[in-house]
Amino acid sequence: MELLIAVPIVIVVVVLLWGVATYNGFVRLRNLVQEAWRQIDVELHRRHDLIPNLIETVKGYAAHERGVFEAVTTARAAAAQPGSSPAQQAAQENQLTQALGRLFAVAEAYPDLRASENFAQLQAELTNTEDRIAAGRRFYNANVRQLNTKVEQFPANVVAGMFSFTRAEYFEIEDAAVRAAPRVDFGTSGATGA
Repeated sequence: MELLIAVPIVIVVVVLLWGVATYNGFVRLRNLVQEAWRQIDVELHRRHDLIPNLIETVKGYAAHERGVFEAVTTARAAAAQPGSSPAQQAAQENQLTQALGRLFAVAEAYPDLRASENFAQLQAELTNTEDRIAAGRRFYNANVRQLNTKVEQFPANVVAGMFSFTRAEYFEIEDAAVRAAPRVDFGTSGATGA
C-alpha cells in the first residue's frame, strides 16, 4: 500500500523538478540572448560614433560629394534609433553599410585622402568594429538557435507555452556583397599558348 502512494509522489516530484529545471534553462537562454544583443548594440554604437569623424575627414578632401555624405548621415541616424528589433536593426545596418560603401568609393578617387593618417586610422577602427560586430552576431545567433530549438522541442515546448517563452529573432545581414561568391580571374583572357 505504501508503494502505491510513494510511486505517484515520486513521479510528481520528478515532473516538478524537471519543470523547474526546464524553466530555469529557458531563463538562462533568454538572458544569454539578451546579453549577446547588448554586446552587438555596444559595437553598433561604436560604429555609429566613428562615422561622423569619418565623414568630416572625407569632407575635407571631397566637399562636392554632398549626396554621399547626406546618405551616410541619414542611414546612420536611422540605424542609431533605439528600440528596434534585431530584424529591423539588421535592415537599418544594411542600409548604413551600403552608404558607407559609397563613401569609401568616393575616398578611392582621392589619393591624398587615402594617404591621410587620420582617414587610415578611422578606416582601420571601423574595420575592427565591423569584425567585432560580425563576431557578436555569430555569438548572438548561436544563442538564438539554442533558445529557438528548446522552445520548439517536446516536452520543453509545454513549459515554454505555459510561461510565454517565445522564439527570438536572428540578426541577419542581407548585404549582397557578403553573400555573393567571390569572382576569381587569373587574367587568362586574351592569353595565348606559345
